[in-house]
Amino acid sequence: MSTLLKSDSSNNYALDELFGPNGLIARNHENYEFRPGQMAMANAVAEAITESRHLLVEAGTGTGKTLAYLIPAIAYARKTGKRVIISTGTKNLQEQLMEKDIPFLKKILPGKFTAAYMKGRANYACLFRAAKAEHQPILDGLEQTRDFEKVRNWLADTQTGDRKELADLPEDLPFWNRINARSDTCIGQKCEEFERCFITRMRARAEEADIVIVNHHLFFADLSVRGNLYGRVIPDYAAVIFDEAHLLEDVASEYFGFQISNFQIAEIVRDVEMLPISDAGEYKKISKSAMRVTTVADQFWNRFAMAQSDGRYSIFKEHFICNGDLTPLGEIFEILDESLGRMAALLEPFAGETAEAESLLRRIRQARFELEFIVSQSDVNYIYWIERKGRGFYLKASPVDVSELLREKLFDRVESCVLTSATLASGSSFDYIRSRLGLDDAKTSTLLAESSFDYENQAVLYLPRAMPDPRSPEFTQLAAGEIVRILNLTQGRAFVLCTSNHSMAALYELVSSRVKFHCFLQGTMSKAALIEAFRNTPNAVLFATASFWQGVDVQGEQLSCVIIDKLPFAVPTDPLVAARTRYIEESGGRAFSSYSVPQAIITLKQGVGRLIRSRSDRGVVAILDPRLKTKSYGRQFLESLPRMRITEDPEDIRFLLNRTDRNELI
Repeated sequence: MSTLLKSDSSNNYALDELFGPNGLIARNHENYEFRPGQMAMANAVAEAITESRHLLVEAGTGTGKTLAYLIPAIAYARKTGKRVIISTGTKNLQEQLMEKDIPFLKKILPGKFTAAYMKGRANYACLFRAAKAEHQPILDGLEQTRDFEKVRNWLADTQTGDRKELADLPEDLPFWNRINARSDTCIGQKCEEFERCFITRMRARAEEADIVIVNHHLFFADLSVRGNLYGRVIPDYAAVIFDEAHLLEDVASEYFGFQISNFQIAEIVRDVEMLPISDAGEYKKISKSAMRVTTVADQFWNRFAMAQSDGRYSIFKEHFICNGDLTPLGEIFEILDESLGRMAALLEPFAGETAEAESLLRRIRQARFELEFIVSQSDVNYIYWIERKGRGFYLKASPVDVSELLREKLFDRVESCVLTSATLASGSSFDYIRSRLGLDDAKTSTLLAESSFDYENQAVLYLPRAMPDPRSPEFTQLAAGEIVRILNLTQGRAFVLCTSNHSMAALYELVSSRVKFHCFLQGTMSKAALIEAFRNTPNAVLFATASFWQGVDVQGEQLSCVIIDKLPFAVPTDPLVAARTRYIEESGGRAFSSYSVPQAIITLKQGVGRLIRSRSDRGVVAILDPRLKTKSYGRQFLESLPRMRITEDPEDIRFLLNRTDRNELI
């Protein structure tokens, strides 16, 4: 059995002395429960880090995985003097680790350790940009003026510059993007505020820490620019632990890709026009070139607007050049590229004089590179697409397969990577996640850590007797009727998790008018506000999609039912999904069985995991999709879920929720 902690006072703790029924944690944590799965995971993490191996751990809800990876990470960092990064899927989990778990361990563990907390640069104010903004027309109306005054006063006092401290201001401050510290606008050590900079301070704290807590977006943003002069913020590390590791493929695809938007071009032009250039003649030339870029860019984006409505769409080289000739869109791209080049050439003489001009020159060159990369589509390993959101146009290029990139940039370079989540395996196999992320079998161990929850006695899986195929026109009406029946049995207290916004809206309209319970709808307020309202409203029902399938924790009888409308297969027409499917098929694989099904299983397990959050919870999972029973792959889904009694009888729901003895078998 591994010995995890050694201090100068010769306190040596074996696993059972830490995690056992009478161990150090049990003696200091009022809600401690002995969990064999937690002990097994802690041992596996300790071995992986000390032996410089990688590890995949599926640790279901109730395993206690946070302490199971934190304690070995702390022990390793203290023993070796090497830093360990903890990367989480959300900022909320970061805050839980830093504000709850780390202080608890500092209190009870022998010896000392240090921990630091890092978020993405855009979460922090830039002192230089904020000072410049005071003299620029960035505010619209009296309300924004008042909000900016509050920000300015806050900047005089804050030690962190973290946007989170501005709790009394709107979450979507319109001017925040003009004063934040994101990397593309950073002028680095040439900035007059470099020593006082909140990013500089954050990085200095991290340099002194044994444990650094980041999130996946920051980790991969940093990984994609490591070795560059600008943008990198995370200090060097020997090991990294990824919590909520099921998110890694999509996050890595985003940060190893490229993106250019109409907002990005417009901001470059605006910043060029704000440059402090004293030579009136040269400034006039630069201003004229900036106006030219604006005019041409508007034409470029408008031609996309004529062809595409809101949503995601693949774009192809034929959109720009056809039969060897430029299309109208290709012609306007050429003019836009030339206009950006002209503006850059005019700025170049000033780059040596001001750091701002140098930064803008770098931004223009990057924008030209990204536009050229996406339009030329010369790299066949990328999928090229456009996403429209309201007035926003986002041209994107994402790698179809990130496995080689991750192997080269992460798994071959970092001594030990631990990947954990409540949902990593399909059935009992890690083959899907291994192949998607590029993990070497020879250097990677796996563990299915046992959950402490008794699903067979705490939950029931309800599959309605007769439901039509979810693609049939009558499915939504019949699903709404089934949801009404279930909600009346559970007295509300339910999440209705849908696989699309359209399905969510339709079911909400059909159900909310037929039940007496208060129904909430995702999108009507912020996610945090919705969860708080749900918790505080007796017998409430929440209709939600996407982000509510994971990372949401509501304990107790307030959430006694999770209803899922359909199996969560990825939308086949989504450009990235379609490209991955095509890539697998062209490589001789079977995309449905090796990609679509395992991915949907992992997502379904996330949704089901919202129900049982403690040993005292009880409830029902209802899945309305008949393919669980009618399709051959349905058994793979059922075998991947926690072991629960399956029923077609609605009365079993009533029986479960009315039991007084939770140990009684259904």
